[in-house]
Amino acid sequence: VTEALQTTTYLVNPLGRVDLEVTSKGVGGNKVRLCGGRPARPDRGPEPQLKGIVTKLFCRQGFYLQANPDGTIQGTPEDTSSFTHFNLIPVGLRVVTIQSAKLGHYMAMNAEGLLYSSPHFTAECRFKECVFENYYVLYASALYRQRRSGRAWYLGLDKEGRVMKGNRVKKTKAAAHFVPKLLEVAMYREPSLHSVPETSPSSPPAP
Repeated sequence: VTEALQTTTYLVNPLGRVDLEVTSKGVGGNKVRLCGGRPARPDRGPEPQLKGIVTKLFCRQGFYLQANPDGTIQGTPEDTSSFTHFNLIPVGLRVVTIQSAKLGHYMAMNAEGLLYSSPHFTAECRFKECVFENYYVLYASALYRQRRSGRAWYLGLDKEGRVMKGNRVKKTKAAAHFVPKLLEVAMYREPSLHSVPETSPSSPPAP
């Protein structure tokens, strides 16, 4: 007797919390479980429609990108911290937002090229995602770039694991090269867009 294949799908909300778990086993054997212990309500809003991933972003410099509880962003050589887990949510054609799965905050880059952690999804939280040579992935601000040359501003870490100003990161250098390490595939609701704050907090840039 061959056992039916069992699969499990997790539905994750924009705050990084699992809302719903659907387990399928055999024909007509779907089992749905609400996560968090809350009963389902008809007014919960639209169902998750965006297919993204929960991942860790490993930089070629030898660090995992990490969002800290104090709002700072840095690289860490340790791969066991849950603060290195991010939701990669598609918000446009080859455009993603990078959200801390632990904190619910979004990675953002301001008009000065400084990376910071935002509690709300804004236009500064949108990053163009493209695959570079040797399958490294680049993340460039979808909002800002060099005015004269048009050169993109990239997410990057220096050799000490510190975040760099986007306008100082070159796409050909290891600082900008990331390898997403998949943890799971998840479904997301579209984040609600907020206005960009007049003064964007930032992590200290590399000297």
